[in-house]
Amino acid sequence: MSKGTQTLTLVVPLVVAYILALLHLVPVPFMSAAIADDILPVIPWWLLVTFGAYSLWSLGLGLVRFHDCPEAYEDLLKEITQAKNELRDQGVSVD
Repeated sequence: MSKGTQTLTLVVPLVVAYILALLHLVPVPFMSAAIADDILPVIPWWLLVTFGAYSLWSLGLGLVRFHDCPEAYEDLLKEITQAKNELRDQGVSVD
């Protein structure tokens, strides 16, 4: 099963349950109707804000950890030099 299928298998029933609860076709357990009327319309915005906060946090963390790249650059240059030397030893023209 692909990731898209797994995601849709989870999301579609949740969206259907949300719409049914929003339209008062299914009662919300452990919550009075007045509280459900206050909370249910706000849930999509809450999810959107939560996703945005997670995305910004993820980008910020990536920027904080970006300083690791110079070390990877040096390692890559060493590997390229090593590969060129091995090819020269085998008689391959490099450059």
